[in-house]
Amino acid sequence: MKTINDFNFKDKKALVRVDFNVPQDDQLKVTDNTRITAVKPTVEKILNDGGSVILMTHLGRPKGEVKDEFSLKHIVDEVSSVLGQEVKFVDECIGEKAEKAAADLQPGEILLLENLRFHHEEEKGDAGFAEQLSKLGDAFVNDAFGTAHRAHASTAVIAQYFESTKFFGLLMAKELQAIDKVLRKGERPVTAILGGSKVSTKITIIENILPAIDNLIIGGGMAFTFIKALGGKIGNSLVEEEKLPLALEILGKAKENQVKVYLPSDVIIAEAFNNDAERKEADIYAIPEGWMGLDAGPKSRDQFNDVLLNSRTILWNGPIGVFEMSNFAAGTIALGDSIAESTKLGAFSLVGGGDSVAFVKQFGYGEKVSYVSTGGGAMLESLEGLELPGVAAINK
Repeated sequence: MKTINDFNFKDKKALVRVDFNVPQDDQLKVTDNTRITAVKPTVEKILNDGGSVILMTHLGRPKGEVKDEFSLKHIVDEVSSVLGQEVKFVDECIGEKAEKAAADLQPGEILLLENLRFHHEEEKGDAGFAEQLSKLGDAFVNDAFGTAHRAHASTAVIAQYFESTKFFGLLMAKELQAIDKVLRKGERPVTAILGGSKVSTKITIIENILPAIDNLIIGGGMAFTFIKALGGKIGNSLVEEEKLPLALEILGKAKENQVKVYLPSDVIIAEAFNNDAERKEADIYAIPEGWMGLDAGPKSRDQFNDVLLNSRTILWNGPIGVFEMSNFAAGTIALGDSIAESTKLGAFSLVGGGDSVAFVKQFGYGEKVSYVSTGGGAMLESLEGLELPGVAAINK
């Protein structure tokens, strides 16, 4: 893996693709700077070498039009604050103005280019646009794992103009190493937890990870499709009727791969999808009509805990209850506690995929697990076994 540690950036201008697609409030102030903080080690390495940094990113979905609300001028103060020095800004990313700003940049300085997606050529993967961007730097660094699954001009196409000076940033390298640690170099037993609402969104992941894991915990809404396929009565719980045969097929494949599958045995059920609805515990195979399962029950939590405390490598993708409603968050909280405890005992734990990352942030588990992935779609495609365009472009 070619990373920035393999190169000395002294007197070089590094064109660094980052993912600063950050959430903002009504005043366009950044409300969560995690993605900015994540690239700080990469920026510091280049500056410490005596190089300069030109940051390029997208923000939101302006769809090729210049729109003030999506301008990066609104986030430049936050970027400066996080990186600990003034970050210069230019309101263009290609052309004379951008080229002059890049040319004037001195060693130790940082420049932020305007939103790449103000040009529709970015998302089209246009080679001419990529070539114009490439004129700004001496080396290309991809540190945007969150967009690595996109074959856009700045994430993949641009790399061809930097044959010997294209590198992974330190964040990107960490992401790829974390996935590798789970899927290829994981210390056994390896346990994967797949939650969330639909089996259909996780089929490819399950098929790809089965040869690499020992245990598979299935929770959340998707568990009910498996329970119904096995003959259980699930009341009004979420189910994908057309996926019942597939659920049985997955269980068969797991058996072939000698993977133990753990489904919830009990659930917290409610009469309505509502935090204040009447609720009670029930056997997951015998949920009464008119009731729906919204969280893993106490027996399931204990069973999952036993599996996790005996695991050395853990992958967590998706919650096992509707944690957004406080009365149905206990199962996912218990799962988080079990993963944190196992990590404390020396296991490697990787959390990836939108909802589980949101949970980890909201409930403060970020420091209690080994690694929290910054890339939703990119993480999922990696787990599906796909080579990401942004990764392939550097490896070529």
